[in-house]
Amino acid sequence: MDLIDDGIRLNTILDMPLRFEKTCPIVIVIHGFTGHSEERHIAAVSHMLNEIGFATLRVDMYGHGNSGGAFRDHTLFKWMTNAMTVIDYARSLDFVTDLYLCGHSQGGLTVMLAAALKHDRIRGIILMSPGICIPEYARRGDVLGIRFDPEKIPDEIRSPKGWVLGGNHLRAAQMIRVEDAIDRYHGPVLLVHGEADETIPAECSEEAAKRYQNAELKLIPGDTHCYDRHLEEAVDAVKEWMLGRAADAGI
Repeated sequence: MDLIDDGIRLNTILDMPLRFEKTCPIVIVIHGFTGHSEERHIAAVSHMLNEIGFATLRVDMYGHGNSGGAFRDHTLFKWMTNAMTVIDYARSLDFVTDLYLCGHSQGGLTVMLAAALKHDRIRGIILMSPGICIPEYARRGDVLGIRFDPEKIPDEIRSPKGWVLGGNHLRAAQMIRVEDAIDRYHGPVLLVHGEADETIPAECSEEAAKRYQNAELKLIPGDTHCYDRHLEEAVDAVKEWMLGRAADAGI
Protein backbone atom coordinates (compact mmCIF):
# COMPACT_ATOMS: atom_id res chain seq x y z
CA MET A 1 0.00 0.00 0.00
CA ASP A 2 1.43 3.37 -1.02
CA LEU A 3 0.95 6.78 0.57
CA ILE A 4 2.04 10.08 -0.97
CA ASP A 5 3.94 12.70 1.04
CA ASP A 6 4.64 15.88 -0.93
CA GLY A 7 4.87 13.90 -4.16
CA ILE A 8 7.04 11.11 -2.71
CA ARG A 9 5.65 7.59 -2.64
CA LEU A 10 5.86 5.86 0.75
CA ASN A 11 5.60 2.08 0.83
CA THR A 12 3.66 0.84 3.85
CA ILE A 13 2.67 -2.59 5.16
CA LEU A 14 -0.55 -2.85 7.20
CA ASP A 15 -0.89 -6.00 9.32
CA MET A 16 -4.00 -6.66 11.37
CA PRO A 17 -4.22 -8.44 14.74
CA LEU A 18 -4.63 -12.20 14.66
CA ARG A 19 -7.92 -11.84 16.55
CA PHE A 20 -9.59 -8.80 15.07
CA GLU A 21 -13.22 -7.87 15.57
CA LYS A 22 -14.24 -4.31 14.72
CA THR A 23 -11.68 -1.94 16.25
CA CYS A 24 -8.16 -2.01 17.70
CA PRO A 25 -5.17 0.22 18.43
CA ILE A 26 -2.45 0.61 15.81
CA VAL A 27 1.34 0.95 16.07
CA ILE A 28 3.33 2.73 13.35
CA VAL A 29 6.75 1.05 13.09
CA ILE A 30 9.71 2.96 11.58
CA HIS A 31 13.09 1.48 10.65
CA GLY A 32 16.49 3.14 10.96
CA PHE A 33 19.25 4.62 8.79
CA THR A 34 19.91 2.34 5.75
CA GLY A 35 17.11 0.07 7.00
CA HIS A 36 13.70 -0.99 5.71
CA SER A 37 10.36 -2.35 6.88
CA GLU A 38 11.23 -6.02 6.33
CA GLU A 39 14.31 -6.10 8.57
CA ARG A 40 14.47 -8.94 11.09
CA HIS A 41 14.03 -6.80 14.21
CA ILE A 42 11.34 -4.60 12.62
CA ALA A 43 9.29 -7.57 11.43
CA ALA A 44 9.71 -9.40 14.75
CA VAL A 45 8.29 -6.52 16.77
CA SER A 46 5.47 -5.96 14.30
CA HIS A 47 4.38 -9.60 14.26
CA MET A 48 4.48 -9.81 18.06
CA LEU A 49 2.21 -6.77 18.27
CA ASN A 50 -0.24 -8.42 15.88
CA GLU A 51 -0.30 -11.48 18.14
CA ILE A 52 -1.31 -9.47 21.22
CA GLY A 53 -4.06 -7.44 19.59
CA PHE A 54 -2.49 -4.45 17.83
CA ALA A 55 -2.56 -3.57 14.15
CA THR A 56 0.81 -2.40 12.79
CA LEU A 57 1.72 -0.08 9.96
CA ARG A 58 5.32 -0.51 8.87
CA VAL A 59 6.69 2.20 6.59
CA ASP A 60 9.72 2.53 4.32
CA MET A 61 10.90 6.08 4.85
CA TYR A 62 12.13 8.55 2.20
CA GLY A 63 15.04 7.06 0.25
CA HIS A 64 14.78 3.65 1.91
CA GLY A 65 13.30 0.25 1.09
CA ASN A 66 10.60 0.41 -1.57
CA SER A 67 9.71 4.07 -1.06
CA GLY A 68 10.53 6.93 -3.38
CA GLY A 69 13.31 9.46 -3.04
CA ALA A 70 17.05 8.92 -3.17
CA PHE A 71 18.88 7.75 -0.05
CA ARG A 72 21.47 10.49 -0.63
CA ASP A 73 18.80 13.18 -0.36
CA HIS A 74 16.98 12.05 2.76
CA THR A 75 17.03 14.22 5.89
CA LEU A 76 15.44 14.08 9.31
CA PHE A 77 13.15 16.92 8.24
CA LYS A 78 11.84 14.77 5.38
CA TRP A 79 11.41 11.82 7.71
CA MET A 80 9.47 14.01 10.13
CA THR A 81 6.99 14.99 7.42
CA ASN A 82 6.81 11.33 6.31
CA ALA A 83 5.93 10.35 9.87
CA MET A 84 3.23 12.99 10.15
CA THR A 85 1.70 11.87 6.85
CA VAL A 86 1.60 8.26 8.05
CA ILE A 87 0.15 9.32 11.42
CA ASP A 88 -2.62 11.27 9.69
CA TYR A 89 -3.38 8.28 7.47
CA ALA A 90 -3.49 5.86 10.41
CA ARG A 91 -5.86 8.15 12.28
CA SER A 92 -8.20 8.16 9.26
CA LEU A 93 -8.68 4.37 9.35
CA ASP A 94 -12.15 3.64 10.68
CA PHE A 95 -11.06 0.70 12.88
CA VAL A 96 -8.31 2.56 14.75
CA THR A 97 -8.85 3.47 18.40
CA ASP A 98 -5.50 4.52 19.89
CA LEU A 99 -2.27 5.25 18.03
CA TYR A 100 1.29 4.37 19.11
CA LEU A 101 4.67 4.94 17.49
CA CYS A 102 7.67 2.57 17.46
CA GLY A 103 11.03 3.41 15.89
CA HIS A 104 14.50 1.91 15.69
CA SER A 105 17.72 3.97 15.56
CA GLN A 106 17.16 7.00 13.28
CA GLY A 107 13.55 5.86 13.18
CA GLY A 108 13.53 6.10 16.97
CA LEU A 109 14.74 9.68 16.78
CA THR A 110 12.06 10.36 14.17
CA VAL A 111 9.45 8.96 16.55
CA MET A 112 10.70 11.27 19.31
CA LEU A 113 10.33 14.27 17.01
CA ALA A 114 6.95 13.18 15.59
CA ALA A 115 5.59 12.53 19.08
CA ALA A 116 6.55 16.05 20.06
CA LEU A 117 4.82 17.48 16.99
CA LYS A 118 1.71 15.27 17.37
CA HIS A 119 1.79 14.95 21.16
CA ASP A 120 -1.99 15.23 21.44
CA ARG A 121 -2.50 12.33 19.01
CA ILE A 122 -0.02 9.71 20.27
CA ARG A 123 -0.96 7.33 23.11
CA GLY A 124 2.59 6.05 23.69
CA ILE A 125 5.99 5.60 22.03
CA ILE A 126 8.53 2.79 21.84
CA LEU A 127 12.15 3.80 21.20
CA MET A 128 14.46 0.96 20.17
CA SER A 129 18.16 1.87 20.16
CA PRO A 130 17.04 5.43 19.34
CA GLY A 131 19.50 7.67 17.49
CA ILE A 132 19.27 10.35 20.14
CA CYS A 133 22.85 11.50 19.64
CA ILE A 134 22.65 11.92 15.84
CA PRO A 135 22.14 15.73 16.05
CA GLU A 136 24.95 16.18 18.58
CA TYR A 137 27.31 14.04 16.51
CA ALA A 138 26.46 16.14 13.44
CA ARG A 139 27.31 19.29 15.39
CA ARG A 140 30.65 17.71 16.34
CA GLY A 141 31.40 16.59 12.77
CA ASP A 142 30.82 12.83 13.02
CA VAL A 143 28.46 10.54 11.13
CA LEU A 144 28.86 6.86 12.01
CA GLY A 145 32.56 7.35 12.65
CA ILE A 146 33.20 9.34 9.47
CA ARG A 147 34.66 12.72 10.39
CA PHE A 148 33.90 16.03 8.64
CA ASP A 149 34.25 19.75 9.34
CA PRO A 150 30.95 20.75 11.00
CA GLU A 151 31.49 24.38 9.96
CA LYS A 152 32.22 23.50 6.33
CA ILE A 153 29.86 20.64 5.62
CA PRO A 154 30.76 18.68 2.45
CA ASP A 155 28.29 18.14 -0.35
CA GLU A 156 28.32 14.44 0.45
CA ILE A 157 29.76 11.81 2.75
CA ARG A 158 30.90 8.46 1.32
CA SER A 159 30.95 5.42 3.55
CA PRO A 160 33.27 2.42 3.13
CA LYS A 161 30.04 0.38 3.30
CA GLY A 162 28.93 1.92 0.00
CA TRP A 163 26.27 4.45 0.93
CA VAL A 164 26.50 8.11 -0.01
CA LEU A 165 24.84 10.73 2.19
CA GLY A 166 24.16 14.30 1.09
CA GLY A 167 25.39 17.19 3.20
CA ASN A 168 21.83 18.43 3.74
CA HIS A 169 21.23 15.49 6.08
CA LEU A 170 24.04 16.78 8.30
CA ARG A 171 22.84 20.38 8.11
CA ALA A 172 19.31 19.40 9.12
CA ALA A 173 20.54 17.19 11.95
CA GLN A 174 22.63 20.03 13.39
CA MET A 175 19.46 22.10 13.84
CA ILE A 176 17.56 19.53 15.89
CA ARG A 177 17.44 19.85 19.68
CA VAL A 178 16.33 16.50 21.03
CA GLU A 179 15.78 17.89 24.53
CA ASP A 180 12.97 20.10 23.21
CA ALA A 181 11.23 17.07 21.70
CA ILE A 182 11.54 15.10 24.95
CA ASP A 183 10.13 17.95 27.00
CA ARG A 184 7.09 18.32 24.72
CA TYR A 185 5.89 14.72 24.96
CA HIS A 186 4.32 13.69 28.27
CA GLY A 187 2.84 10.30 27.37
CA PRO A 188 4.26 6.89 28.29
CA VAL A 189 7.62 5.97 26.76
CA LEU A 190 9.53 2.68 26.54
CA LEU A 191 13.23 2.74 25.67
CA VAL A 192 14.95 -0.54 24.71
CA HIS A 193 18.72 -0.50 24.20
CA GLY A 194 21.49 -3.08 23.88
CA GLU A 195 24.25 -2.50 26.40
CA ALA A 196 26.87 -3.40 23.76
CA ASP A 197 25.38 -1.11 21.08
CA GLU A 198 28.23 -0.30 18.69
CA THR A 199 26.43 2.61 17.01
CA ILE A 200 24.46 4.55 19.64
CA PRO A 201 25.74 4.35 23.24
CA ALA A 202 23.21 2.96 25.71
CA GLU A 203 23.92 6.00 27.89
CA CYS A 204 21.91 8.08 25.41
CA SER A 205 18.75 6.14 26.27
CA GLU A 206 19.60 6.24 29.96
CA GLU A 207 19.75 10.03 29.89
CA ALA A 208 16.56 10.29 27.81
CA ALA A 209 14.71 8.02 30.24
CA LYS A 210 15.61 10.39 33.05
CA ARG A 211 14.38 13.44 31.12
CA TYR A 212 11.05 12.04 29.90
CA GLN A 213 8.23 12.52 32.38
CA ASN A 214 6.88 8.97 32.07
CA ALA A 215 9.55 6.58 30.77
CA GLU A 216 10.68 3.00 31.32
CA LEU A 217 14.12 1.77 30.26
CA LYS A 218 15.00 -1.81 29.35
CA LEU A 219 18.69 -2.55 28.77
CA ILE A 220 19.54 -5.79 26.95
CA PRO A 221 22.84 -7.15 28.36
CA GLY A 222 25.52 -7.83 25.77
CA ASP A 223 23.32 -6.94 22.81
CA THR A 224 24.02 -4.86 19.71
CA HIS A 225 22.33 -1.99 17.91
CA CYS A 226 20.02 -4.32 15.94
CA TYR A 227 19.65 -6.96 18.69
CA ASP A 228 21.71 -9.53 16.80
CA ARG A 229 22.32 -11.61 19.94
CA HIS A 230 19.14 -11.36 22.01
CA LEU A 231 16.33 -10.19 19.75
CA GLU A 232 13.81 -12.23 21.74
CA GLU A 233 14.63 -10.22 24.89
CA ALA A 234 14.09 -6.92 23.08
CA VAL A 235 10.79 -8.15 21.63
CA ASP A 236 9.70 -9.47 25.03
CA ALA A 237 10.44 -6.07 26.60
CA VAL A 238 8.16 -4.41 24.07
CA LYS A 239 5.54 -7.14 24.54
CA GLU A 240 5.42 -6.74 28.32
CA TRP A 241 5.10 -2.96 28.06
CA MET A 242 2.45 -3.09 25.36
CA LEU A 243 0.42 -5.69 27.24
CA GLY A 244 0.03 -3.02 29.88
CA ARG A 245 -1.29 -0.66 27.24
CA ALA A 246 -3.60 -3.39 25.92
CA ALA A 247 -5.02 -3.92 29.39
CA ASP A 248 -5.71 -0.20 29.62
CA ALA A 249 -7.53 -0.35 26.28
CA GLY A 250 -9.53 -3.41 27.29
CA ILE A 251 -8.06 -5.70 24.62
